Amino acid sequence: MEFVMAGLPAHAFWAAIAVTLFAGFVKGAIGFAMPLIMVSAFSSFLPPELALAGLILPTLITNLSQAFRQGVWPAVASARKYYRYLIGTVVFIVVSAQFVHVLPQTALLLALGVLITAFVLYQLSGLRLAIAPNWRGPVEWLAGVLGGLYGGVSGIWGPPLIVYLLAIDTEKLESIRVQGVVFLIGAVVLTSAHLQSGVLNGSSLPFSAFLVLPAALGMRIGYAVQDRLDQKRFRRWTQILLLLTGLNLLRRAAGL
Repeated sequence: MEFVMAGLPAHAFWAAIAVTLFAGFVKGAIGFAMPLIMVSAFSSFLPPELALAGLILPTLITNLSQAFRQGVWPAVASARKYYRYLIGTVVFIVVSAQFVHVLPQTALLLALGVLITAFVLYQLSGLRLAIAPNWRGPVEWLAGVLGGLYGGVSGIWGPPLIVYLLAIDTEKLESIRVQGVVFLIGAVVLTSAHLQSGVLNGSSLPFSAFLVLPAALGMRIGYAVQDRLDQKRFRRWTQILLLLTGLNLLRRAAGL
């Protein structure tokens, strides 16, 4: 049995739904990692471009929910506060998406995986990497550029932002809202960019749209968990999830 929308056998289609449901749950609980979980799992049973296309619309819709969960004005305030990261992300998603077929993805994933893993292990050891107030602007610009560069190529632009938010010890609700705002704007740009690049097309677009349903359901369940996490547990689970993100990037770079 095949599904005409993407030419997928039934087992691959239902596997994609299960992965998306779990990814939505994690995003609802902690605020990030949906694209990472989806593209990492999808790559084992979907063609690379279909794996990237599949995560685009679920990411767009769930970030819309996350960004505006506390209302419009808190989201606007977060966008203003973190405008440097937003600009860097948007510009470099547009740029790098056009070179998705030629940029050295393995080298990019290896570099980001090493940096993220080292940062989290440093923090989990009990040490803190504090960023002085006068350095926050330049560091935020750098994080935005890195996020956009990786986002256009792989659909994953969250890790540099999470590292930055952990480094400045952002409070739970603001951290999740900021992630939603940044990821939403990045998702809009990514969707537009890959409509241009051809990754989203007549075959892959319906598949991506269908995956919005399990993503939204998983996120709703995850919200219930998020509401029960205090700041300390939220920070610890964020660090653990970010460490897994770094290790997974290293795994992908190694071709495992």
